[in-house]
Amino acid sequence: MDDGYGVEAATKLGFDEHQVFKTLMADTGTERVVGVVPVSGHMDLKALAAAVGAKKATMADPKVAMRESGYVVGGISPLGQRTRHRTVLDESALRYDEILLSGGKRGFSIGINPNDLIAVLDAVVAPIGTW
Repeated sequence: MDDGYGVEAATKLGFDEHQVFKTLMADTGTERVVGVVPVSGHMDLKALAAAVGAKKATMADPKVAMRESGYVVGGISPLGQRTRHRTVLDESALRYDEILLSGGKRGFSIGINPNDLIAVLDAVVAPIGTW
């Protein structure tokens, strides 16, 4: 989900735009990792790399992201991916009791407590979002 669509979706759903998150896949050169950041911002690739102990990260090729996640770009969920990836959740998620994220297809969002998401995915929490 791109920024414009995500912010629009947040408004329509009655949620703060900082409470709706997008899932992005990056490549560190040795592995692909997933970053989950608010739709109102962008993912800081340098911060993502640091969070997983890598020197750098670039956005994964969309075809690779679709193949490895099992989802279409714009609907990638951090949950239930075909290939499990290390996941980093932006620390801003912890401000909320519930965040929204993609449920696996475009236009389908699910609500989850960020602590539950962290537990299910064994996610790292780090400041990877920028505004």
